[in-house]
Amino acid sequence: MGKYKRILLKLSGEALMGGDNFGISPDMVDQFADEIKVLNDEGYEVAIVIGGGNIFRGLQAGHIGIERVQGDYMGMLATVINGMALQGALEGKGVYTRLLSAISITAVCEPYIRRKAVRHLEKGRVIILAAGTGNPYFTTDSAAALRANELGADVLMKGTKVDGIYTADPEKDLTAVRYDTITFNEAINRELNVMDQTAFTLCKENNLPIIVFSIKERGNILKILNGAEIGTVVS
Repeated sequence: MGKYKRILLKLSGEALMGGDNFGISPDMVDQFADEIKVLNDEGYEVAIVIGGGNIFRGLQAGHIGIERVQGDYMGMLATVINGMALQGALEGKGVYTRLLSAISITAVCEPYIRRKAVRHLEKGRVIILAAGTGNPYFTTDSAAALRANELGADVLMKGTKVDGIYTADPEKDLTAVRYDTITFNEAINRELNVMDQTAFTLCKENNLPIIVFSIKERGNILKILNGAEIGTVVS
């Protein structure tokens, strides 16, 4: 095991879509569960924050006449659905998993309590942290940064569709260049949108490194933890 033992893994809701335009791809959920099981088997303590953009984004709400706060709560519920899907896949592979929600839905998940969450990690359980921060106006990136710092994670790993942080959006600008490493100040000052400013600032203040990498390629998480230079390190 390298320098990281406790990991906060941020998965976007979009990553769960696979090649679809909406919803949850069974193949992607299965792939994520396989990768997380390997980490658990290797002895890493794994916490996961999952997005909800494959089902509903709070920012979409205004387009259909729903106020932003209501829309954000709808987005939080979407992350609970994703968390349940991932929990089901993990438990199907024999991984003890707890789904913890920042908003109370006691029929399907435990409430998020920091000390309980830490205890689950210490006992070798994977924890899935749903419903963001539990507050509107905060993204799941901010939730990932908040939980990573609260739980004493050694690193925040953000799995995305692209293989790191670029000078511009690589899907729109063919001249965009990938950073191997970048400082928090550079990421904030250049307004790089791979994570929001709140998330970068929280991690900067607490000296928590962020690694942004492609989740689409199998095995990337373990390779990074074993020292491979994949993706972009923000520190």
